[in-house]
Amino acid sequence: MNTYVVEGIVLKRRNIGEADRILTILTKQQGKMQVKAIGVRKISSKRASHIEPLNHVSMSLYKGKGMPILTEVATKESFATLKENLQTIGFAYHLCELVDGLCPEGQENIQVFDLLRSVLSDICHTTHLAERIHEFEVALLTTLGYWSSQSAELNTSYVIESILERKLKTARMLPKLFLEKV
Repeated sequence: MNTYVVEGIVLKRRNIGEADRILTILTKQQGKMQVKAIGVRKISSKRASHIEPLNHVSMSLYKGKGMPILTEVATKESFATLKENLQTIGFAYHLCELVDGLCPEGQENIQVFDLLRSVLSDICHTTHLAERIHEFEVALLTTLGYWSSQSAELNTSYVIESILERKLKTARMLPKLFLEKV
């Protein structure tokens, strides 16, 4: 059959055309993937609120000739408390940028999915955000094979930026977020 269901976390989205969006999703079953959401920018769309970045969702997809097309979606967890605070949402977008940049498309990695989901839950309730973000960076790099015990003295941002061969977009705002009180 050409339809299937995946569980995932929305990492980012971009608008195309007049009413469509391309979503980047980290799925539990298929790793990072791009999905086309047709008509979700229309006022009458019932799916629009479910596909916001940082939402943990269950999606029904139709596999056509090109990119999978979103047919149905339901939110499993919206991380609403995370989205209420500018500091925590800034850190969450940093995590999404790391996962999007470091994970290859179409390669299943359940450990990365579980790591991201648990950290998104944790940063809502922790006061030591800098430590938790650093732990996530090390765990992500270790899971993907970029980090070893000999790397302990290296700066994770330097390692990530050298792998990506570009500066992180969220790196400019992180020092400002660390200075603010939670």
